[in-house]
Amino acid sequence: MLRFDGRVVIVTGAGNGLGKEYALAFGERGASVVVNDLGGSTSGDGSKSSRPADEVVDLIKSRGGKAVADYHSVEDAKAVIQTAIDNFGRVDILVNNAGILRDKSFVNMTEQDWDLVHRIHLRAAYLLSHAAWPYMRKQKYGKVIVTSSTSGLYGNFGQANYSAAKMGLVGLSNTLSLEGAKYNITCNTIAPTAFSRLTQDLLPPGAEENLKPVFVMPLVLYLCHESCADTGSLFEVAGGWIGKVRLQKSSGAMVRRANAPMTVEDVRDNWQEIVSFAKPLYHLTQADQVTHIMNAVESITNTDQANSNVLTETFTYTPNQLILYALAVGCSLRQPNALRFLYENHEKFAALPTFAVIPAQSLSMAIVSSGKMGIDIDLSRVLHGEQYVELYQPLPTSGTVTLKGKVVDVLDKGSGAVVIYDVEMFDENDTLIALNQFVIFSVGSGGFGGKKVSEHQRPTVAAPKRKPDHVCSDKTTIDQAALYRLTGDENPLHIDPAFASTAGFSRPILHGLCTFGHSARHVLSTYANDDPALFKAIKVRFTKPVEPGQTIETHMWREGNRIFFESKVPESSQTVLTGGYVDLHNVVFNATSPGAPQEMSKTTPTSSRVNLKTKAAFVEINKRAQSQPELVKKIGAIIVFDITKDGNVQQSWTIDGKKGTIYEGSPQEGAKAQVTITVDDDDFVDLATGKANAPALFAKGKIRAKGNVMLAQKLSTLFKDQAKL
Repeated sequence: MLRFDGRVVIVTGAGNGLGKEYALAFGERGASVVVNDLGGSTSGDGSKSSRPADEVVDLIKSRGGKAVADYHSVEDAKAVIQTAIDNFGRVDILVNNAGILRDKSFVNMTEQDWDLVHRIHLRAAYLLSHAAWPYMRKQKYGKVIVTSSTSGLYGNFGQANYSAAKMGLVGLSNTLSLEGAKYNITCNTIAPTAFSRLTQDLLPPGAEENLKPVFVMPLVLYLCHESCADTGSLFEVAGGWIGKVRLQKSSGAMVRRANAPMTVEDVRDNWQEIVSFAKPLYHLTQADQVTHIMNAVESITNTDQANSNVLTETFTYTPNQLILYALAVGCSLRQPNALRFLYENHEKFAALPTFAVIPAQSLSMAIVSSGKMGIDIDLSRVLHGEQYVELYQPLPTSGTVTLKGKVVDVLDKGSGAVVIYDVEMFDENDTLIALNQFVIFSVGSGGFGGKKVSEHQRPTVAAPKRKPDHVCSDKTTIDQAALYRLTGDENPLHIDPAFASTAGFSRPILHGLCTFGHSARHVLSTYANDDPALFKAIKVRFTKPVEPGQTIETHMWREGNRIFFESKVPESSQTVLTGGYVDLHNVVFNATSPGAPQEMSKTTPTSSRVNLKTKAAFVEINKRAQSQPELVKKIGAIIVFDITKDGNVQQSWTIDGKKGTIYEGSPQEGAKAQVTITVDDDDFVDLATGKANAPALFAKGKIRAKGNVMLAQKLSTLFKDQAKL
């Protein structure tokens, strides 16, 4: 037998009907009962009477139970709760049962009819639960019942006020169950049908016998027993039948299309699926509902959809196209190493790494015009925003490659849409050799409610906030755009003055990818000795156009194997490329090139790719310096040795005469070399062992010095007596 010994129960509206049955049953099973009843009429009008509550209390006591009467209105909630505290010292169970009726058709209902019903049903349940809540929280135990109605669940003629209040109670109970869980407080809702003063005029003849309140009482007592853990539930109960009620919905339809405005026609065209309950859904919590919606949204924007829209084509090229591209991005026989990009019979003939954009560009227009982006695009209002190229191996110098392109994301920027698409390039063995990522901006295509950022977009990176380590520049020719057009991009914007004027330019502009190619070549020449095998990846953002005949000036910063760069046009003082970087597999300098860095010490690798004899020599010199630090300090200057092998700088050593230290690598902590000496590995060892002398090597061009050369004479104190090396 389930008992309630030691529990204190408040039942409102307990003088008659359902409330009376609850109070008597709780009293019989050991609970201390507060019998609340105002003793008014079913409409809330008329005189009040203590008789109903007193009679129930007397019955409970006559059966050996404990009870006390409370005559307050449920709107005086704190007083009702205080009755329990004053008489029994606690409150464990609250059954919100009191109610009134003021039934009228909606057209005849007054504001007073509406407000009074809401006050007694919904507001009073809030006030009572709110007054009891602190006690239940403190004792970490509580059971709350709210009484709804089938009129609230399904509606009933003439009960707009009543049904609205009763449905409001369902929402109140749902939330109390969530907030009470932490404190072991449960809250459940019942929607009973029983014969009582409130329902006797609404139920059919003969209903009294089958719809007695006693058939509802057992459910309420079970929900209030400590053995029942159910919370946040809604039950219909009548005549001995009990059923749990839950919100159910159709499986619905995602009517929104990817990257397109949602329209009324989308709703119309999916209406049958929207209203079908063939596969109904049930969500236990609001979080479940939100998760379901977000999954549906993701289904129209995820990459799986893009993957199903892969476009494929092949592209065949010969060495002539590699040479044409090199010329179009400013490669010239006046530049050291340029012949390898301009002569097909050169022993090291190779493609410039950025030639990878040319085959990819051939597929780009097909992607943009394919309709697979989900948005309407006006090709005359498309701007090239960013470009990323990554090589997985050097490009073949001829052959047929396969291109596979797909849209990976579309972003809504309000004034326009950003479309991101990847183009993968495979060689004749189906090996992935390159990846291009195009980022384009379609003016006027935004406003469709899409996301703002993409995890698939390769980011640009801001350049370091210091003066550039090196600057290279090329002056383009007036025919530069006309030449670059021959590589495949025949947009009239770059050749036709009338078309350029329509687009808002005073004259045709250079292709952004042509500027891109110039800058990439500057980096490759400066930091990779024009070796394409050292190239890994490049990223850049296009910010302003270049006019043919203007100068492209590339500012570069090295940090490890990443070269940051920005490109400017000195004639207009505009920055045309930003956020750029080139990742190299290794850094190798072309020390004899006119394009070599002005400050080698800033950009020389700190470890050699080959074994150098110089390292052993410097180790021995450093041992002497450590035992006699005054020898280093006598130099009083920072002198850097750049050691070369086969014409390429492979290692640097710094002699810091200000701190009295010698170490491998460039000057540390922002220090600057006052003298930079470039010398071959073998020649340095001959110099250190006394087999050669500095003036002779200098005269033969085997030693090159930059900076205050006179300071180098102070090295004699350090090298003195080192012939035994």
